[in-house]
Amino acid sequence: MAKELADKATEAFLEDDFDVAVDLYSKAIDLEPNCAAYFVDRAQAYIKLENFTEAVGDANKAIALEPTLAKAYLRKGTACIKLEEYSTAKAALEKGASVAPDDSKFKKMIDECDLRIAEEEKDLVQPVPPSLPSSSTTPLATEADAPPVPSPAAPAKPMFRHEFYQKPEEAVVTIFAKGIPKEKVTVEFGEQILSVVIDVAGEEAYHLQPRLFGKIIPEKCRYEVLSTKVEIRLAKADIITWASLEYGKGQGVLPKPNVSSAVTNRPVYPSSKPPKDWDKLEAEVKKQEKDEKLDGDAAMNKFFSDIYSSADEDMRRAMNKSFAESNGTVLSTNWKEVGTKKVESTPPDGMELKKWEY
Repeated sequence: MAKELADKATEAFLEDDFDVAVDLYSKAIDLEPNCAAYFVDRAQAYIKLENFTEAVGDANKAIALEPTLAKAYLRKGTACIKLEEYSTAKAALEKGASVAPDDSKFKKMIDECDLRIAEEEKDLVQPVPPSLPSSSTTPLATEADAPPVPSPAAPAKPMFRHEFYQKPEEAVVTIFAKGIPKEKVTVEFGEQILSVVIDVAGEEAYHLQPRLFGKIIPEKCRYEVLSTKVEIRLAKADIITWASLEYGKGQGVLPKPNVSSAVTNRPVYPSSKPPKDWDKLEAEVKKQEKDEKLDGDAAMNKFFSDIYSSADEDMRRAMNKSFAESNGTVLSTNWKEVGTKKVESTPPDGMELKKWEY
């Protein structure tokens, strides 16, 4: 059963339906929690959904279950690079390269980590301001009189790193703060505001106060202070996919409609004209057809058509049998009468029945 779920998950992944793939892999893991391959595959689906923290967690579980599984180190390295944890990524990739020395992907990713680490170390070095050029002529001002040239200040990095991922009904914000006591964390929710304050001993307090991309339901929001992070769950007021955590960065996306709801509910599109009530129009057309006055054969045909449409199964069988067997001269709705015998042709008065010869 677990393998069937995993196979369906793989099919969903290949069709770029990563949410379904994660759900199916999770069900397979519930049935076989010691299968490292399922954790590795779910980690890949999480990476596609940009849930990199979840991907690292699954890769770690796979490594604990099967330390020689090269793909687990590759998934961990990929997710850590996305999280800008280059040293952690490099350590995982080097371990994977020792397990699978012939896999060239590890070397390329290790080189990328080395480049990123070097760039980070370079950013930490403050540039020395150049000295003012001297002149052979009499200077207008001495070097002592010249005001000092301030060095460009490096942008202050936030004290803690944060990220977010989302589901249709909620967004999850994770602040990576280790060893913070619960009483030092204050989280408040507004209609479209999240306010997080973390008091750190001896340093300026950490603040995260974005105006959110969409509205939330404050009374349904919650948070939890863990040993390595603060996890905040925001209950969305509208079931849409946020383009970002903060307001104004991109456009929200409506979820894919369910087939069942798409059949029963008519979609409403924005328009300058009021929407048409198609059910009402259909009822009016049927009423016009019913009230339409016809003459001659048209009226007779409509009369028989109305009888047939409102008849039960036995009445329809009687009408079909009597009409066919009598060559169109008899139309009966009594199945008990015509069902047990052949209906003979009965021409109208003054007319004679003749058979055509072919």
